[in-house]
Amino acid sequence: MKRLFTDKFTTVSFVAVLALTMGCSKQKETAGPAGHEGDSHGKAEGAAAKPAAGKKMCEEHGLPEDECGICHPERAAKLKPGEGAKVRLPAADSASLVGVETALATVGAIPEGIECYAELAFNQNKLAQIAAPVGGIIQEVAVDLGSKVEEKQTVAKIWSAAIAEAVAKAVLSHQTLDRERKLRADRVSSEKDLQQAEAEHRTACQQLRTQGFTEEQIDALVAKPHEQVLMEVRAPFAGEIVERTAVRGALAEAGKSLFTLTDRSVIWAMLNLPESTLARVRVGQAVELKVESLPGQTFTGQLTWIGAEVDERTRMARARAEVPNPDGLLKARMFARARILVRSAEGAVLVPASAIYALEGKPFIFVKLTDDLFEARAVTIGVKFNGRLEVLAGLKPQEVVVVNHGFAIKSQWLSSRMGAGCAD
Repeated sequence: MKRLFTDKFTTVSFVAVLALTMGCSKQKETAGPAGHEGDSHGKAEGAAAKPAAGKKMCEEHGLPEDECGICHPERAAKLKPGEGAKVRLPAADSASLVGVETALATVGAIPEGIECYAELAFNQNKLAQIAAPVGGIIQEVAVDLGSKVEEKQTVAKIWSAAIAEAVAKAVLSHQTLDRERKLRADRVSSEKDLQQAEAEHRTACQQLRTQGFTEEQIDALVAKPHEQVLMEVRAPFAGEIVERTAVRGALAEAGKSLFTLTDRSVIWAMLNLPESTLARVRVGQAVELKVESLPGQTFTGQLTWIGAEVDERTRMARARAEVPNPDGLLKARMFARARILVRSAEGAVLVPASAIYALEGKPFIFVKLTDDLFEARAVTIGVKFNGRLEVLAGLKPQEVVVVNHGFAIKSQWLSSRMGAGCAD
């Protein structure tokens, strides 16, 4: 009794056991003085229960003793895939009384995958820190958190003494160049003086170009030397503002980030792969993601990178998948369950995952032979996907298997461990 209830995979339903017991009692009452000879244990499916010559019969369950799982549940550990032990129920309607459900084993395709955990992150190839190119005072902030911006769009404007100085040099050099050109045209100055003025003007303009001014802006500044000059900070590519530190009137330090810009149309899933799975993983394989906060939705991407080392403590390797995110449902730092599809098993024998029961650390399936007779058959299981399991060995297509409430049959199988079963 203690062993049964401490079995990790064994669940005994009080209702199921009671129903089976009542069925057995009713059967014995109708059997009359003949005992087992008059009940359905001995007569039902007599051809199937007929023993071969020299085989000892289990009179209580109407089966050859070496096939009776109720009498010898200890043999379960020795059964090989395809071998089984028969379990006789008390009556033909016992299974229906406890709600046992059956279905046919089917044939189909099932993808084999490696499951692991993932953390989502922004696409680092489309992530930018928009910084102030020079120190100055922020005069205008044109965007906010969540703003969608286009490439080269102005996101802020800064006034800077360094910019004002650079503009003044450019204006002065331009004026000097114009004067030298006129003097050279009148043959007053030398060619050397003109070349010197041109070099100084190019240097002054180049300084403005490195600070982000275009040729048109430089020309406009030269044409209007007395207007206030503001540095326009622009977005390097189209995306979304996800972080902002810029505040109007604040002092911006050169090189300090004002905004974080990212393109969330594609997001990264950073995977943790067990070392034992690395031999089956390849760049280019499809990856499926499921996020707890988005139930019922599956996101599909592609494996684009596998790390070159394994963590010495966790024995995990890092990998990366790129996942399309056109609706923006996936967000950075979300946790997800990932499945890397490594192959597709064609023509596999498939059963619901609920059809598998465990005993002595081995998987079993209950195959229906007749209304009151089932076989606990050892199997080898393979891929599991979307609630279905691939049976590699031990089961044929179109065999009828228990897919729900099989714990009642398992309880009958192990009943001798609780003191029931054959007195012998």
